[in-house]
Amino acid sequence: MKFMASSQPARFRRTAGQDPMNGVANLFDVALVFIVALLLSLMATFQILDFFNPDSEITIMKKVKDQWQIITKKGKEVKVKKVTDKTVGGDEGLKLGTAYKLKDGRVIYIPNEETPK
Repeated sequence: MKFMASSQPARFRRTAGQDPMNGVANLFDVALVFIVALLLSLMATFQILDFFNPDSEITIMKKVKDQWQIITKKGKEVKVKKVTDKTVGGDEGLKLGTAYKLKDGRVIYIPNEETPK
């Protein structure tokens, strides 16, 4: 009769030392390993690993909200330059007028009425 005392099979009985959350913790660990592997494969695919190399030189052009940015990296120094059309020719430039291209291909130049100072 002692063999019939147990109503549940042995595989469904929990021993006192087992925690039911061990399986969830193992799934979380597997998910973390998968995420890290995915990030590393994406970085290798898009060749972003060169960005972390201290001897590399990289130039990236990026457009944000109709404005271009040039990101340059030389050694450990990273510079971001914003490109705008307001300072054409540097700070010493002077706007002389406006040029228009017509449908037939001709270009018309209209000088500014202001005299340069």
